[in-house]
Amino acid sequence: MTGLTLKRDGDRQVVVTRRFAARPELVYRAHTEPALLQKWLLGPEGWTMPVCISEPRPGGAIRFEWSDGQGNGFYLTGEYLELEPFRRIRHVERMFLPDPTPDNHVETTFEADGGGTLMTLRMTLPDAATVEAMLATGMEHGMEASYKRLEGVV
Repeated sequence: MTGLTLKRDGDRQVVVTRRFAARPELVYRAHTEPALLQKWLLGPEGWTMPVCISEPRPGGAIRFEWSDGQGNGFYLTGEYLELEPFRRIRHVERMFLPDPTPDNHVETTFEADGGGTLMTLRMTLPDAATVEAMLATGMEHGMEASYKRLEGVV
């Protein structure tokens, strides 16, 4: 539908927005159901998610493992804090690259926008240095590749 926008909000937050040509219920489900997550949340071409644990309830576990098929990979762990079905997800996550990153507190909202959905993802990190390190990974490219795939899933 439209491309991703990524901006800083103060020293500790990054805000990502993206519009999708699908109802909020579908975009929300694609963010919580393992079978759907494994179809789109893959980053750059050639990567897969062989392990996907998503227990969408307060206190439920999150574990995503990615592989490039050539012996390289990384994983993420976390837990759901709060869910409002089809409207909002709050969770905390940490990447292992291989060492763990500081906790990233994420709030994702899904707002009806005409015939589609405006998704807003707000990440709150412990400090400006952690934000800089995260942005330096080139995450924007991987996110946009994943969200383009999500358009095809929903």
